[in-house]
Amino acid sequence: MSAKTPIRPMDDAAIRDAAGIIRNGGLVAFATETVYGLGGDATNAEAVARIYAAKGRPSFNPLISHVADIAAVEEIAVMDDRAQALADAFWPGPLTLVMNKSEACRVSELTTAGLSTVAVRIPARPRARAFLAACGVPVAAPSANASGGVSPTAAAHVAASLPGPDDGGPALILDDGPCDVGVESTVVDLSTTQATLLRPGGIGREDIERITGPLAIAGSDDHAPKSPGMLSRHYAPNARLRMNADAPGPDEVFLGFGHIHAPGGENLSPTGDLTEAAANLFRILHAFDDADVNAIAVAPIPEAGLGLAINDRLRRAVRP
Repeated sequence: MSAKTPIRPMDDAAIRDAAGIIRNGGLVAFATETVYGLGGDATNAEAVARIYAAKGRPSFNPLISHVADIAAVEEIAVMDDRAQALADAFWPGPLTLVMNKSEACRVSELTTAGLSTVAVRIPARPRARAFLAACGVPVAAPSANASGGVSPTAAAHVAASLPGPDDGGPALILDDGPCDVGVESTVVDLSTTQATLLRPGGIGREDIERITGPLAIAGSDDHAPKSPGMLSRHYAPNARLRMNADAPGPDEVFLGFGHIHAPGGENLSPTGDLTEAAANLFRILHAFDDADVNAIAVAPIPEAGLGLAINDRLRRAVRP
């Protein structure tokens, strides 16, 4: 039987140890005022791929980057007057803002689902902010539970839902007691002319509208996936894309996997590692766009684990 993830009180010593795990590419579950989050370095694509794998039935919906203070927000996002007003009113707190990336933004393409925007939150809990400050990087953190389960509001919920560290789960759970809010953060998109409510949550729509004016309400069929909890529609390359190819056609560049590859192309993972493949996917597709590739043929990807998400992402990228 695999070892369970250790649970430690969220004191200074545990925070130091947990921050070291994050900086080394590992996963840590930690308490916030909304729910417990499964955290990984948002700037490290492989760490983010591990988050998806640990949760099971993963998807490429963008993840929220958690930071300790406004200075850290401004390193990765462009804050306009609306963002500043909302931050003054509700941060730290259960509000996530979707903003355009800054030029210096280091957040991984896998964290942002290849979009030009980044979702950011400053949690209200002092020890959560102390943990984030010790990490020194934005921390991507969806709810710390298996996909499809009830969001965790206590450390024991996390331990019961996620695999142990030997099976890809978090190396440590930071216990700061039960969550105060118990539902996920409200998500507001500020990259649009009219502020848009992407997900209701811990702060009411009416409270936000006192600052922004009337909010547009996102429809799952009409909006890009700027927030968890919305219908996924991911970054698609400019090139035509063909899946389950054994070899490239005359006008195609090949995107291989494992032993299936072709000269002049790229390989998501020469060893057939799905975590590595997920971490490389957006980077390679962006590189093909930069090279003005017209057509891409993609090798078969197993429909298991992270392969389910990779294939879902590729299917949504296919166009005539």
